Amino acid sequence: MPKSERKSEPASPEPLFRLKRQERQERSDGDETFQRCLLLLLLVVALTFIIVPKGALTPTEFSPGDISPRDIKAPRDILVQDEDLSAQKRTEAGKAVANLYDYDPDTGSLIAGQVEQVLVALRSTHGPDVTEAQQIASLETGFGIKTSPKGFRALRELAARSDIKARVALVMTKIYRQKITGNLRLFEADRAKGVIYRSQNTQEEVADSDREEVIGLGELQDQLKKVVGETDLPDSQQKALLDLLLPLLRPNISFNQNETEARRQTAREEVKPVLIQVKKGEMIVREGDRITPDQIKRLDALHDESKIVSIWRNASGMLLSCFLLVYFAHNFARRNIRKYRPETRDLLFLATVFVSHILALKICIFISAALGSAFPYVEQNAYYYVFPVAVGTMLVRIVLNSEISLVFAILASIVTGSLFGNSFAIMVFVFMSSLAGAHWVRHVTERSSLFGAGLRLGLFNFVLIFALHLMTTRPFDLQLLYKLGFGFAGGLVAAVMVTGIVPLVESIFRYTTNIKLLELANMNNPVLRDLMIQAPGTYHHSIIVGNLAEAAAENIGVNPLMVRVAAYYHDIGKIKKPLYFIENIGGQENRHDKLAPSMSVLILMAHVKDGVEMARENRLGKALTDIIRQHHGTSMMKFFYDRAKIKADPVVEQINERDYRYPGPKPQTREAALIMLADVIEAASRTLSDPTPARIQGMVQKIINNIFIDGQLDECELTLKDIHNIAKSFNLVLGGIFHYRVDYPEPVSKERNGEKSLRSKDEDRDRKSSDQAKDQQNPSAKGNTEDLKRLGMS
Repeated sequence: MPKSERKSEPASPEPLFRLKRQERQERSDGDETFQRCLLLLLLVVALTFIIVPKGALTPTEFSPGDISPRDIKAPRDILVQDEDLSAQKRTEAGKAVANLYDYDPDTGSLIAGQVEQVLVALRSTHGPDVTEAQQIASLETGFGIKTSPKGFRALRELAARSDIKARVALVMTKIYRQKITGNLRLFEADRAKGVIYRSQNTQEEVADSDREEVIGLGELQDQLKKVVGETDLPDSQQKALLDLLLPLLRPNISFNQNETEARRQTAREEVKPVLIQVKKGEMIVREGDRITPDQIKRLDALHDESKIVSIWRNASGMLLSCFLLVYFAHNFARRNIRKYRPETRDLLFLATVFVSHILALKICIFISAALGSAFPYVEQNAYYYVFPVAVGTMLVRIVLNSEISLVFAILASIVTGSLFGNSFAIMVFVFMSSLAGAHWVRHVTERSSLFGAGLRLGLFNFVLIFALHLMTTRPFDLQLLYKLGFGFAGGLVAAVMVTGIVPLVESIFRYTTNIKLLELANMNNPVLRDLMIQAPGTYHHSIIVGNLAEAAAENIGVNPLMVRVAAYYHDIGKIKKPLYFIENIGGQENRHDKLAPSMSVLILMAHVKDGVEMARENRLGKALTDIIRQHHGTSMMKFFYDRAKIKADPVVEQINERDYRYPGPKPQTREAALIMLADVIEAASRTLSDPTPARIQGMVQKIINNIFIDGQLDECELTLKDIHNIAKSFNLVLGGIFHYRVDYPEPVSKERNGEKSLRSKDEDRDRKSSDQAKDQQNPSAKGNTEDLKRLGMS
């Protein structure tokens, strides 16, 4: 191809690939940010929903005689209503209302009018066609007056008098000048409480006077008889008039019960409740005291006021406080703590543990309230120390790391203190117990050792509770023994719960804990057995890589168990095509001799993808899967790249270096970088013809330098000091693997016959080996110095 045509070729697609990769990364970062913000919002809403109901979620409904679980002070000035005194005041106000009697001053006139109607009827019914019996019946039907024929005739005579109307009006006026009641005994009882007369004509109300005489109907009838008897009417007419008037008599005052009760109810409602002022900071009840009815009134008033006035304000405040606490704690730790790098999955796990922790404590609070009622001789707050408050932090430490567990312990202790009524003692206890629990599970390598951690935590709780008790003024009583015993039991309960929850966490969140790693390190694991049988060379290579990486991990402070197990599984993808890898060929023909370099590269690259798939199928966990994917980074297969360049015609075909690099990504963690270094160095060590310490050291430094210069360590957190320590560990382990041995002695007969010849040969060989070692040692030392200078280590 002419040079001019080659110059017109399109530019390399590498910038386009980088642009697309950058766009995908930005889109992924945006989705991750949204997920984290949504998770934060759900977390703070859940915490608010749990904490806000019933204030601090500690029981506020007490009965007289209950033992107070804590000191309760008034958080603000409150007014406590005295229900008994208020009810007494209302009753007195109701009783103070006078009985209302309606007074009708026209009662006498009305009766006189009714008599006039009867007399008019008697005059009108008189005629020749109407018999006397008919007239009597008509009188009874029309006016309800029953009379005999003799009395009827007397009434007729009375009706015939011209002055009868005036006489009747005079009689009624005379006897109705006073007030008449229907039941004098009841009236006298009401009169003792107070009576008001209301005129039905003017609605004017007048209070009763003790000097005013009130009579009953019986006395009114006697007065009527006396007044009628004093008239000059004949006896027959007097009797007829009495028979006519007596049935018509009625009281002129009557008790208005409805109006009286309405006025009394109004008076009761107008009475303001009697309030007792409780100042801010005033002690309502002390811890351990029996609660009195008066204290219950104050506690109920505090609870009612919070419920009515402050429920939404408290919810808003708790929501905002939780948001600020979690948000700024997370961001501060992410920017200032090197190992605090939680992923979205980790944050989901932390949020789940956090909410479960607070919810479990809430349930335990109500259980302790029930136990306090069932066993009154044990204070309710003593049961708080049996709660497994350290479970959440212990889980975080086992699953993640110490830095994240520290942040979790701080947040959990603050929120738990708020949950227990802003108790500082509970907050300190939760924080210290959580730190101790996390400390003792940091090196848990088997499930049974969790119980040892629980025992230590129980003893720590025992001492911590005693120390907190010394800070108070309370005596050394039986309640302290209960608290100490419950605190010790709380450590054991925490260990039992962690033992049961860890497998659940491993299954749900796909975490690989140290306990899980120990199970995977078992050489009888099906994956490792398949690797040993189908790819024995790879299996042996993985064991040596594990030894190298584990020694280096211990030297730089990385989890050695994780690194060793990752080394065992990093090449499991070679199980599918074991004979295409040189360590498994043995004396067989190398299959790559008949393949094009590009095809060989594809086959070799496939073992990473196959390994990732097998890791997922066998649920090795995300950490091991990521190491399998990253353990080659984007390194180049230089042997096949050089071979392709030799075979390719530079005029017809151009070899793209990118096609001969692993797809990556580069190692993101120190563990993955360790596996990469150990993998390459173990393979290269097999090529040493004379593995002297100087040669091993030179080889290690050269390979680490090449990997460093190639940029494979750019995205992990290995420092130059770490790289130097890794090189020292590799040299030490490889020196032990390729050590020299003394030849075993020959039989005596052979030793005598060949003693002289062997001595001469040994001298020549020692002299030759010494000269070679000196020749090799000088360039190695020089090369090592140059490598260290390039690494910035010398």
